[in-house]
Formats: sequence, C-alpha cells, structure tokens
Amino acid sequence: MHQLILLRHAKAVPESRGPDHDRALTQAGQDAAAAIGLAMKKSGLAPEVVLVSTAARTQATLAELEAANVWEEWPNIDALPALYMATAAQIRDMLRDLPETVRSALVIGHNPGLHELALALAGPAARTEHRRLDDGFPTAAMAEFLITTPWRRLGDAHASSLQRFLVPKDLG
Repeated sequence: MHQLILLRHAKAVPESRGPDHDRALTQAGQDAAAAIGLAMKKSGLAPEVVLVSTAARTQATLAELEAANVWEEWPNIDALPALYMATAAQIRDMLRDLPETVRSALVIGHNPGLHELALALAGPAARTEHRRLDDGFPTAAMAEFLITTPWRRLGDAHASSLQRFLVPKDLG
C-alpha cells in the first residue's frame, strides 16, 4: 500500500504582475500553506518523496511546509519542470515511475491537473469528502489517498480511496 498526497500551490499574486511561472505567493497564500503544513504535521503526513513544479508559487508553498517543520525526516525533493501545468494523465505517469519502495509521495502542483487526478482517484462515492472534492480544488487544498495497487498501475479508482480532503478554511 502507498500514500499519495496532492497539494495545490497556495494563493499567488495575479498574473498581470509578470510571467505566470514567476508568480509569488500572497501573504494569505503564505499563511494558508503554513496552516496546511501544520495540519499535515499534526496528522503525521510525512512523505518520503516530494514532486514539485518549478513554478515560483509551488516552490514557495514547499518553502512554507519546510518552515512549518512538517517533516521529522527530510524527504527526497524533486523539482520537475514537467509538473508545471501538467495534466492529470501526465501527473499520473510521473507517479507511475516511482519505485515500489516509496511508501508515501507528495505532489505540489497546479489545477486543473491536480483536481482532475484527485477526482479520478476518488471515483464516484457518497461520502462528504467526495462531494467537497467535486466542488473544486482551491489553492492550498490537500487530498490524501490510500493507494492499494503498485505505483505503475496508479489510476484505477477501485484501487485508491480518499482519506481526507482539507482546504485552508477548514483550519481556522
């Protein structure tokens, strides 16, 4: 079994202030990322591998997690240019390349790819978390999944289950 955590970057400044890839986090975004980081720490979510987009806002989200001391043991962090605006299928394929020895992975990326992947992994269900996930994947949202198949077969909704879905407004 594996654990997969999908985290959308925190709120960034508007696009009009420069290239999309270089957008920084707003103060509210920094605060939200720190709050999600503390919630992850409190829940014992400690990924072994972090796959993160090279965009400034995803890197800054990761920095806020690091500042919140989320991890007792430092994960292997891979900044991947291909994660910038990746589709759900592209993210899934990156995860399929993980070694089976990796028990837990965190992806910090962008919508719509993250939301679409989360919906595909959650599958249709009547639980409250699933309905909330259907409504969207806002900035600094985090979805945790239990994956019961090898990484190379990731994508079957029957082999994954949504464990929790957190958004910053849940925390305070």
